[in-house]
Amino acid sequence: MQKGAIRVQTENIFPIIKKFLYSDHEIFIRELVSNAVDATQKLKTLAGVGEFKDELGDLAIEVKLDNEKKTITISDHGIGMTAGEVDKYINQVAFSGAEEFLKKYKGQSEGANIIGHFGLGFYSSFMVSNAVEILTKSWKPGAQAVRWECDGSPEFTLEDIEKDSRGTDIVMHINEESEEFLDEARIGAILRKFCRFLPVPIMFNGEQINITNPAWTKKPSDLTDEDYQNFYKELYPFSEPPLFWIHLNVDFPFSLTGILYFPKITKTYEIQKDKINLYSNQVYVTDEVKDIVPEFLMLLHGVIDSPDIPLNVSRSYLQGDPNVRKINAHITKKVADKLDEMFRNDRKSFEEKWESIGLFVKYGMMTDDKFLEKANKFHIMEDVDGGTFYTIEEYKQATLALQTNKEGKQVVIYATAPVQQDTYIQAAKAKGFKVVKLETIVDAAFINTIESKWENVQFTRVDADIADNLIDVEEKKDSVLTGEQEQSLEALFQSQLPQPNIKVNLKGLSADTLPVIVTRSEFMRRMKDMAAVGGSAASWYANMPDEITMTVNANHPIYQEILAQVNKEKQEKLVRNLADLALLSQNLLTGADLTAFVNRSVELMAGEQK
Repeated sequence: MQKGAIRVQTENIFPIIKKFLYSDHEIFIRELVSNAVDATQKLKTLAGVGEFKDELGDLAIEVKLDNEKKTITISDHGIGMTAGEVDKYINQVAFSGAEEFLKKYKGQSEGANIIGHFGLGFYSSFMVSNAVEILTKSWKPGAQAVRWECDGSPEFTLEDIEKDSRGTDIVMHINEESEEFLDEARIGAILRKFCRFLPVPIMFNGEQINITNPAWTKKPSDLTDEDYQNFYKELYPFSEPPLFWIHLNVDFPFSLTGILYFPKITKTYEIQKDKINLYSNQVYVTDEVKDIVPEFLMLLHGVIDSPDIPLNVSRSYLQGDPNVRKINAHITKKVADKLDEMFRNDRKSFEEKWESIGLFVKYGMMTDDKFLEKANKFHIMEDVDGGTFYTIEEYKQATLALQTNKEGKQVVIYATAPVQQDTYIQAAKAKGFKVVKLETIVDAAFINTIESKWENVQFTRVDADIADNLIDVEEKKDSVLTGEQEQSLEALFQSQLPQPNIKVNLKGLSADTLPVIVTRSEFMRRMKDMAAVGGSAASWYANMPDEITMTVNANHPIYQEILAQVNKEKQEKLVRNLADLALLSQNLLTGADLTAFVNRSVELMAGEQK
């Protein structure tokens, strides 16, 4: 029997491992099962290059609990270790056997796809154990099996034993604080979280808990739509089917595989981030992928797998690295190319999915200029009547004659609530304007951002002004009223305004235009809309009063009747009712003012009946 001290730089590495290296204790399962997979993959590599000539046999890895002995055992039938290798790879902490093996056999076989890079994974077992045993027998002909044991101090024992089969058993004697890990359900859940897609069968309680060849590891040409949909169900059993997906498969200048799914998103936007899982060689790492996946795609679902993503020693956090930036840029490009392809190949299907797709596209256009450049071709806006969609270039062509203002800018007229804004929409359409819907949660921010990125384009909400003024073309119509009548009418409205923040503006509009139209300042309304969504730097706008303009159409025939009215009180009530009706159309008449309007209307109608 050999006795000795583990050769480490510090006198006692175990408190450091327990406290700082692995903050999440459950990952000891991931580390030890990953090591077992490494050992198995190494054996496959040796067999592939002809060094191992025996039968491979059953290569499944087994996880066993023994509640009486309070042990967890992880067994593999991989390459095993000799006494010398145990001394080298276990006793010399942080000397990574996986890295040495990779250098020797790089590129010779798929089995060389080794998980371990750190050499410290085995020591995570001491987070939960009073003592750990290794019972191992090397694949090498005539090798002597050995048993290594350590109780968490730098002292260890190493002795010869009898062991029938090659491979390694790691036996962990679970400490009192960690007895939660002796629960079958707990271990089962951890295995399904971290080991669900490992490339070697993992057995627990007599059942295989993993899929060794998940969809993302296959060639896209070998997969059907049904295969992709079934894999989505495997990942998210209770979700609606995805709209479509993108299969990532890159081997230069970095290795990246994966499948990203576009989920169906409804107008309620009950959406979750952190639905993309990061794997490294099929080992689950994290669902914190914000550096790898562009921010605007964080609402996607799916899997990304890359051994080239740098992790810290506990594999829990990404570290800044050029590869991460390259992968991020590649994913952006792949998504843009896929959307462009869908738009060109089946525009009708693309339009049907726009309600969900649009959220990603608009967010991407706001935050990523390279994506914006491509998305300009497939970003679409739907007409308020539904069914007709325009790209920005198509909208420009359709509105060139009527919606170009005096500065040469194309004016995009939009509605945020088509039902509520119907009066304004009908007035705009009567002038031949095209009105589009921009009614999602991101549209207020999208409009503000995109105006500065699209040349010669200006967005104007359909109720931002009277239809005649939506396109500033310096047209002026004369009023049919005399100067004296205009002064009287303006004074009447000024005396009947229910709110102090209303500006009265008399204009000579078409006789069939509404008698009074209320509009809100485009700038102020945008700021208030953004503040209401939250996160706006101008959130103080939310508490400011609306800037309201009340445009009085002096050419409407009703004013001839009102001005001819000899009963001053009735004249004032009629004007007040017209003002209130206009405010009501914009949801700006509430509370006592609304009650007074209803009562006054009844009174005026009753008077007409007499």
